[in-house]
Amino acid sequence: MLTHIPPRRRTRLTRRGRLALVAAGAVVAGTAVTVPLLTVADHHEEPRPAALVVPEGWRASQVYDAIDKALALPSGSTRTSLGKARLTLPKDAGGNPEGYLFPAAYPLRKGATPESVLRSMVDTAHEKFDGAPVAAGAQRNSTNVYQALTIASIVQAQAVKKEDMGKVARVILNRLERGMPLQLDSTLSYALGRARTTEADTRSDSPYNTYQRMGLPPTPIGNPGEDAMRAAINPTPGDWLYFVTVKPGDTRFTADYDTHMRNVADFNSEQQKAEQQRVEQQTGQSQGQSPSPSRSASPSATRSGKTG
Repeated sequence: MLTHIPPRRRTRLTRRGRLALVAAGAVVAGTAVTVPLLTVADHHEEPRPAALVVPEGWRASQVYDAIDKALALPSGSTRTSLGKARLTLPKDAGGNPEGYLFPAAYPLRKGATPESVLRSMVDTAHEKFDGAPVAAGAQRNSTNVYQALTIASIVQAQAVKKEDMGKVARVILNRLERGMPLQLDSTLSYALGRARTTEADTRSDSPYNTYQRMGLPPTPIGNPGEDAMRAAINPTPGDWLYFVTVKPGDTRFTADYDTHMRNVADFNSEQQKAEQQRVEQQTGQSQGQSPSPSRSASPSATRSGKTG
């Protein structure tokens, strides 16, 4: 019989290594889709030799800043233009385009506006996600399309490798089906606007605090690509309830809590080694020495820093 994690054990888990880590990272989309923008300029004019690339997993706030920069506008211009952009969003979104700013390479034409850029992104998301396969896949998992998109955004944030996406999605669905809290650091990170979270953060009253709130967060936590959506609607079969990325390339999934805690112990050991390497590197730099490559911490150490 499956039960919730006992309160004492859950405290240990959240302190040492929590369910499913990672702040949504900027992963450059290798297969970006080129989508022309609507413009207010003459269609016969030559486009400017520039493009806006939206990587998979970027949050809406990152997209807004990138549009401002690409169009040479004052900071905050795109965010304030949302009200007049007339974006076609589902009712569940409540006017929030998070999740619908599809990651792709968007050529910038002369006369492009924040509104035209945003509409192009949202229209592209509808083209990718509104078809029958997505709707059918969502229904198989007892979700609607918006909920599937929310799961896909979490998968995009949490999976270190493409091969792990289906397993991460399965963990999320398994926990939902069993009435277990998701305990996702990535949703907390989204609410707080920072990568690292603390024990105190898990007691916050945010609707994105999946330690305290049951079910999915109220919106997606980023803008996922097609691979993440495919994983969300067609997750890998399995009974996993936990996962932890012990080190880059080594993500371990299990249905057994004790096995998971042994994996967490391995993760903590790797973190201690990485911290020692950072200390030694800083000491070498302070003494005017060049740090040895063997002492360099893994660039993905922070990405693998929590548990699932």
